[in-house]
Amino acid sequence: MIEIGSMRMLCALGRGGIRHRKWEGDGGTPAGQWRLVAVLYRADRGRRPSTGLPVRAIRANDGWCDAPGDRNYNRAVRLPYPASHEEMAREDGLYDIVVVLDHNTRPRRRGGGSAIFIHVARPDYLPTEGCIALKAADLVRLLANLGRRAWVVVP
Repeated sequence: MIEIGSMRMLCALGRGGIRHRKWEGDGGTPAGQWRLVAVLYRADRGRRPSTGLPVRAIRANDGWCDAPGDRNYNRAVRLPYPASHEEMAREDGLYDIVVVLDHNTRPRRRGGGSAIFIHVARPDYLPTEGCIALKAADLVRLLANLGRRAWVVVP
């Protein structure tokens, strides 16, 4: 369950539980306080979310590097990309709306975890690979109430 002000929403967390020492591939959702940086969305699958956060449509060649040894580790990249990465224009709908969190960004710690987002949950709320996932309608409702100084706290 996630609580934002008076709103309570069911959410899914990482298959590895909440991790106080996050590392790449552990499946854990990192504990801490994370700033919400930006919203990415699939314009071909839905309307631009209303929010006070910066918003950008996901392009077919958008990726996110998850290779700890790469100079662009835990950063957005353009596809094709030679190192290991995630494709942001996923077919399964999980990244139809994505909130980028500032986990492991400044400073970036090699192997400290990458691509930690808030995104759309699977219908049965199966665990994520480390992200926080909400039902699409709840995510849209949440974004409508967030501004540029929004944070998420994972205890």
